[in-house]
Amino acid sequence: MTAKVTVTATAIRVETPLRRIVSDFCGNPVAVVGLVLLGVILLLALFAPWLSPQNPYDLAQLDVMDSRLAPGSKSPSGGTFWLGTDDQGRDMLSAILYGLRISLGVGIAATVLALVIGLATGLPAAYLGGRTETLVMRIVDIQLSFPAILIALILIAVLGQGTGKVIAALVTVQWAYYARTVRGAALVERRKEYIEAAHCLALAPARIVFRHLLPNCLPPMIVVATVQVAAAITLEATLSFLGLGLPITEPSLGLLIANGYQYLLSGKYWISFFPGIALLLTIVSINLVADQLRDVLNPRLQR
Repeated sequence: MTAKVTVTATAIRVETPLRRIVSDFCGNPVAVVGLVLLGVILLLALFAPWLSPQNPYDLAQLDVMDSRLAPGSKSPSGGTFWLGTDDQGRDMLSAILYGLRISLGVGIAATVLALVIGLATGLPAAYLGGRTETLVMRIVDIQLSFPAILIALILIAVLGQGTGKVIAALVTVQWAYYARTVRGAALVERRKEYIEAAHCLALAPARIVFRHLLPNCLPPMIVVATVQVAAAITLEATLSFLGLGLPITEPSLGLLIANGYQYLLSGKYWISFFPGIALLLTIVSINLVADQLRDVLNPRLQR
């Protein structure tokens, strides 16, 4: 009976009430701004096909006469390009909305897959210990000793361009961060009383890991995952800017910035400027939310 009470008490202690999360977010104006901004960006990306004035990837909707028009220019065929057009005559507003969909999709997909792999390797390593833990952590240490951009460049050079290949490269780069983080959290949790009580009850190791150990390791993993979404989007934009990421038929924000780089000195700033602002606001909003999540999920860090 004592063991069950301890396990139950621990579970209650770890769970974060929704009301307290909302209260903490509302108490931090900067976090509220970041959360609202991120929500707007997600909605714009989600409903891009319905909000965009044109489909920037439909050649039938493009006109070469609309090439490199300044923001606010009128199209000869009708309509207004509020953010101007690029060298192919695409409406920059439409291209940015579609680019947000691709950048966020790649970043979130890579983060989720890397998180799953990190949990699947870090948790057993911490629970089993011994040679398993040593082997997993040596692999993690070796990977983290190299710059992430270097590993991504090598993988893209081997795999080639494509959305799936970029996601695979980002997952390979990121999983080690999650494995190290969850392993550190699990080492602390496995020495606590509720884990000892689970051992005394002769529970199966899989049940101990996934039913008791995993839920108590999730709070720091949520914070790391939020930060890594921004890191994945930034890394994908860097690869695309270098011409090694997504193909030109699926331009993300990084590729849109690269398309206008050669026109900066000629005064056509808007081709790179507005996609750059969209990328900056996306990264900043995600980091603001991640910073507040860190405080909410770990009350000892609250300011």
